[in-house]
Amino acid sequence: MKRQGLLNAPLAKLIAELGHTDTLVIADAGLPIPPGVPRVDLALRPGLPGFLEVFDALSGELCVEEATLASEMLEASPDLHAQLEARLAALEVRDGVTLGRTRVAHEDFKRLLPSARAVVRTGECTPFANVVLRSGVPF
Repeated sequence: MKRQGLLNAPLAKLIAELGHTDTLVIADAGLPIPPGVPRVDLALRPGLPGFLEVFDALSGELCVEEATLASEMLEASPDLHAQLEARLAALEVRDGVTLGRTRVAHEDFKRLLPSARAVVRTGECTPFANVVLRSGVPF
């Protein structure tokens, strides 16, 4: 048994298989996931697990070079947006890189899903609590 890090086998496998520029989506409970896109469904009940908890667990093991958010998050969920931005800034410090940040309309965000390696569905019920993470490299 693993001593630390991700214990969820599908998530650990997914992270290990990501290559440079592959994308992984962390989604709220309501984001429509297109048929055929692999889904790791962590949702247990509304709010559990939360978006930021899942972000923290995944980003602890993932090299990220860009994050894409729905532009509506800033207005609809400003507290969550601020907390996510703080975490992205912490990743920049941790990895010594500048992360790209892209904001798109929610409808355009949903059009990015078919090309994702997977969508990780949380129990989050905060509006627009979604992010596309583009995988970087540790060198």
